[in-house]
Amino acid sequence: MVSRRRMIGAALATGGGVLLMRTTLRPAASLTPAGPDAADRHGPGHVHESATPTGQPDPGPDAGPRLAGKFSLAMPLPPVLSPVSTDGGTDTYAVTMLQVHTPILPGRPARVLAYNGAFPGPVIRARSGRPVVVRQTNLLDEPASVHLHGASVPADSDGDPMTLIAAGRTRTYTYPNDQSHANLWFHDHAHHAESEHVYRGLAGFYLLTDATEAALPLPSGRYDLPIALRDARFDADGNLVYRMDDPFNRTTILANGRPWPRVEVAARKYRLRLLNSSNLRFFSLKLEDGGPITQIGSDGGLLERPHVTDTVDLSPGERADVVIDFSRYRVGTGVTLTNAMPPGPPEHVGQVLRFDVTRAAHDPSSVPARLRTLPALPEPDRERTVVLQVDEDGRTEPRGMIDGKTYDPDRVDAAITHGTSEVWTVTNANKDVPHNFHLHLVQFRVLQRNGQPPGPEESGLKDTVRLLPGESVRLQAVFDTYRGRYPYHCHLLDHSAMGMMAQMEIS
Repeated sequence: MVSRRRMIGAALATGGGVLLMRTTLRPAASLTPAGPDAADRHGPGHVHESATPTGQPDPGPDAGPRLAGKFSLAMPLPPVLSPVSTDGGTDTYAVTMLQVHTPILPGRPARVLAYNGAFPGPVIRARSGRPVVVRQTNLLDEPASVHLHGASVPADSDGDPMTLIAAGRTRTYTYPNDQSHANLWFHDHAHHAESEHVYRGLAGFYLLTDATEAALPLPSGRYDLPIALRDARFDADGNLVYRMDDPFNRTTILANGRPWPRVEVAARKYRLRLLNSSNLRFFSLKLEDGGPITQIGSDGGLLERPHVTDTVDLSPGERADVVIDFSRYRVGTGVTLTNAMPPGPPEHVGQVLRFDVTRAAHDPSSVPARLRTLPALPEPDRERTVVLQVDEDGRTEPRGMIDGKTYDPDRVDAAITHGTSEVWTVTNANKDVPHNFHLHLVQFRVLQRNGQPPGPEESGLKDTVRLLPGESVRLQAVFDTYRGRYPYHCHLLDHSAMGMMAQMEIS
């Protein structure tokens, strides 16, 4: 287990050790009108801009804390999308990426990038064995790419960083949903632009269920809440301020797109599907009174057995599925969900949201002692090592590297034989900067962390795993679904945007 001191020290180093460069994709001048499946493999060129562009003054500290009273706004729930067609046993959705203005802070509309205009992003509810098709139309003024994070999908629907939807074009993504239940999410993945695009709002939930999960008596319906957590920085007009490598100034904590909201709950059990959708921030979550939190799932769905804890740690891109029983509180009580991870003033980043217990309610739900059975892992066919590192020497344009190389979309870094299983030892070679590691296409199992068995929170299926400075994680994956090229990378999005990404080819 990682000590709280090490976790906090690593979080402080996230923004203090490396000044990153902002790289923005520019749309090509000769874009054609919208059409089906229109995309450019390598997309348009890009230009570099400094973290604080010349002639553009820094807006100063985050104005969010003084513009938004804590626990004064109700937390919204993300809208659930309805399919435009269900013909042939396939659910088809039409989604549009566009720029809209929404009042994140009270009375101050902010410019955001949104799927179907929703901030926070919408929810797609899917079922294993029933395919989903999503037609994504890009009405932004720059290219985008949509990645379904944690999903097993064909390579042409994975949302490759260089397979872009040009401005004004449409691309169709096909998701077979031939994997078991999981709390997935979708977000922009256009290389060099993913950091700013996700920060400005291009993220949404994709909740995949199956018969195993549906048969359990877990809290459901109005008692099942998807909650996306992140940080943000605002200027005095309530607009989002984006700078790469800026966690010290992002001191407004958002839950489902609202600052420090309140959540009215009944005195009964709730299921909370927590997502860390931040670019860089790590969260260490607990109830202010130290009350129990029952973790029932992680990235790839339910754990085999529930894990009762008082703390849930999430690095960017990770998910935790938890149950909290509010019947232990009297009606009229409020309990705050806190965060122990800097950087930022504890009075701001140390609080996330408040649960207000407003009524009694009948509760037929329960958390079974056994949630699912995971298949045994096969004997691995080969082992690999992967080393994550970012320059820490103070250079103005630091590199993000995997195995000493920055991302090259034309290079295959790992050639994998289809149908085999591999063990990867992933190491963070940095002294001060934390990372995490995300594999596309597969859910993996964590075998060891720093030579020791993983904790119960990492005992299930995972697609993203944290790596504090100097840490190593051994993981095992089975590559028996789709063939093709897929990325693997650090999911601190500023790091992947600066090149901390590689590519595997399954054949």
